[in-house]
Amino acid sequence: MPYYDSAVPESEALPWQTKLLLALQHVLVVAATPITAVFLIAQALHFSDGVTTSLLSATFLMCGLGAILQSLGIGSFGARLPFIMVPGGAPIAIFIAIALQTNIQTAIGAVILTSLFYFIALPVFRRFLHHLPPFIIGIMLLLVSINLIRLYGGLIIGQPGSSHFAQPTNIILALVTILITLIFALAFSGILRQLSVMFGLLAGTLLAMLLGSADFSGVSHGPLFSLPQLFPFGWPIFNLSASLPMLIYAVISMAEATGQTIATAEIVKSTQNVRQAIPRTIRGDAVISLLGGIFGTSLIITSGENIGVVRTTNVKSRHVTAIAGLLLILIALFSPLVRLATCLPGPVVCGTAVIVFSIIGVIGIDMIAREPLHKPGKTYALATGLAMGMLPILVPGLYQNFPVAVQMVLGNGMAAGTLTAIVVNSLFLMSEKRAAVRLKG
Repeated sequence: MPYYDSAVPESEALPWQTKLLLALQHVLVVAATPITAVFLIAQALHFSDGVTTSLLSATFLMCGLGAILQSLGIGSFGARLPFIMVPGGAPIAIFIAIALQTNIQTAIGAVILTSLFYFIALPVFRRFLHHLPPFIIGIMLLLVSINLIRLYGGLIIGQPGSSHFAQPTNIILALVTILITLIFALAFSGILRQLSVMFGLLAGTLLAMLLGSADFSGVSHGPLFSLPQLFPFGWPIFNLSASLPMLIYAVISMAEATGQTIATAEIVKSTQNVRQAIPRTIRGDAVISLLGGIFGTSLIITSGENIGVVRTTNVKSRHVTAIAGLLLILIALFSPLVRLATCLPGPVVCGTAVIVFSIIGVIGIDMIAREPLHKPGKTYALATGLAMGMLPILVPGLYQNFPVAVQMVLGNGMAAGTLTAIVVNSLFLMSEKRAAVRLKG
């Protein structure tokens, strides 16, 4: 029996023109992630402009296919929720580290091995889903929010020591973008309020052009169409030991996918069985990442942006994200659109991202607050989870002298904080059950 959501959100019935505008808004919000990811890889591995453009095209293509798969679903693949997929931040860092330590072919091999590992580990992971109640998911989302705000805030101010570090113009552009987004949300209602994020980004871009901080002259230069290549770096090399950090991350990624599925299903008031949707989400991540590896990209996974955009805009339609997937595919194949996406002012895009990611934190706080925090178990689970999660976020390099496997877990604030909260929460629950049994005895 296929899994269909019997509760159709009101936004599913919107006119197609409105859905197209809302889909464009999704694309504009998430475009920074694939662009940033590809540029980080290209700079670290010294790719030529041609290779960089080709890889960006392949990444947009995978993001588009992933959005369609997760939004509409095919069989046991795809969550059938309003999802868009993008390259994960932590996987990019791992991908670059593997490529620098070995070569790009081994890094691609690690992506393919990790994609297959999802399928192997999923049956085991499903048995532990009961350790991820909404309280734990809330802690995870709060840590994800803090980490992403730190990351994109860092992109706004630039690298310390560089000539453009903490340039006032960039900071003003980011803050004005946030302010304009808020003004649109306050001043309008209905569809215009739902489009406030896009209006903020467009207004910020216009301001950047007036200040001379945006240059679109390169859009018209270059080929008209681009087709991503199969195995652009040659046949992948499969090295299990080199792939170990990415395999470890796969488990963390499954926990992230669980949190995003539960939170998004709750926001859109989906009546489907969320416990059945979680494996479909993870399988979708696996198959798109596998395709991505074949086309030379890093892992492509469900993104935290979805939760923020859905809550900010109140657009609950998976038709919108499916259309966004089509737009991403169009961008991937039409080279001028790829170049246009790369020309969007970084501070403006990052300012948009900051407000969207902050909403994710609000959702996390809402889920945490449903529990009686005066109980010792919840107090200590939250406190230790935040402590272990925020330390590596606020103090980068904290575990740099530890073994790589330890860095992959403890150095990832979301992973360290979530795992700590799970363990502490479970220990207190077991202690409370034993105390209840003794009282009955």
